Amino acid sequence: MRTTTVSASAAFVQSAATKLLIIGINAATGILTARALAPVGRGELAAMILSYSFLSSALTLGLPSALTYKLRSKPEEASNLMGTGLLLCALISSLSAFAGFFLLPHWIPQYSPTVLLYGRIFLLNTPIALFFLVGRAAIESRGKFSASNLSLVGPPAATLAGLVPLKLLGLLTPVTAAWCYVLPGIPVFLWMFVQVYRTFTPRLHAVVQSAHSLLSYGMRSYGIDLCGTMSLYVDQALVVRLLAPDLMGIYVVALSLSRLLNAFHTSVVMVLFPKAVSRPPLEIVAMTGRAVRITTALTSACGLCIIVAGPSLLTLLYGAEYRGAANILRVLVVEVILTGATQVMSQAFMALGRPGVITTLQAIGLSLTIPLMLLMIPRLGIMGAAIALLISTCARFTFVLVSFPLLLKLPVPDILVRRKDVADVRQEVNRWLAIRRTAEATTQI
Repeated sequence: MRTTTVSASAAFVQSAATKLLIIGINAATGILTARALAPVGRGELAAMILSYSFLSSALTLGLPSALTYKLRSKPEEASNLMGTGLLLCALISSLSAFAGFFLLPHWIPQYSPTVLLYGRIFLLNTPIALFFLVGRAAIESRGKFSASNLSLVGPPAATLAGLVPLKLLGLLTPVTAAWCYVLPGIPVFLWMFVQVYRTFTPRLHAVVQSAHSLLSYGMRSYGIDLCGTMSLYVDQALVVRLLAPDLMGIYVVALSLSRLLNAFHTSVVMVLFPKAVSRPPLEIVAMTGRAVRITTALTSACGLCIIVAGPSLLTLLYGAEYRGAANILRVLVVEVILTGATQVMSQAFMALGRPGVITTLQAIGLSLTIPLMLLMIPRLGIMGAAIALLISTCARFTFVLVSFPLLLKLPVPDILVRRKDVADVRQEVNRWLAIRRTAEATTQI
């Protein structure tokens, strides 16, 4: 399938549309599994697939960000950088899966032997999961957001396609559902690998030099990746460790519903960093401010709807067993809005070659999360996990804001939405729709 490069605004619209599609698919799979498996089964499913997702995201060593930056700034070394990046990806993910195999039974001893067995088996998916992060970063550096978006849509769509017949046949269990989450990644991985190979022709020449170049940047930016991963997974990791499967199931449902709001921020992060690299500092701040204003306004509007309709949504979509998650959902909605804004503003530091600043600042905020959770989860249960996340996110948001004038000597991005921003978004959406209609008409001819 041929992919094309697009402008920053068009790429954002395309990526946001893709994320909205993924939201719909993930919502359908979440509803299906929650209703079919009940809280206990939903918690067991989460426990089986959490390990490889967490490890692949937590142990990137900053490779995705490093590839984006280096491939944009040193295009003449693209083949060597990509080959070395793939080699590092394979080594890191294999070691991560090996360590996880031995650590998993000690982390979730309260789960059944069956859950532990399949949790270990699914760790074999860690290299594929990490490759997706590395591969997407690489092709996005070339502006091929269409290919990246296709790789995002494929696995969840295939997962849903597998879950539906299992439910109709009465064969949907935590184990069979977990297989539906894992297996679809394999064909998409093969397609993605072909895209990367055709784009970069990876070579293992000058491996030491390329590895030093990638890791020198990657380790400075790794804290951002790690903080992002921890903000997404550390709460689940501790809830699955400290609480029973039914509470894990309820928490995962509330978390997944709140995370539907991630579409706007993740879409702009995908586009902003590659487009901002090598631009003047004030232009980067202006781009970042506009991105934060638009995405946070959209996310806040959708979040308010979820907060108001939370209890009804949980009962209608997931079942009466999950109605008790309404208050947790409200806290998590506020947290995800602030997290998204923090991620977008962080891209300015990345584009200016200062990833170490964000790594340090985010680490300070993250250092609050784990002790707060260890303190609050035993006392307040899953509500304690949500409150701990919110406190940590508020700290990171504040740190990023004050770092613009203190460390970059640049003005803080304007985060209050303007009328012009709304008009610009409407114009870009209409432009993108017009392009799509023209392309469809041309195809028909």
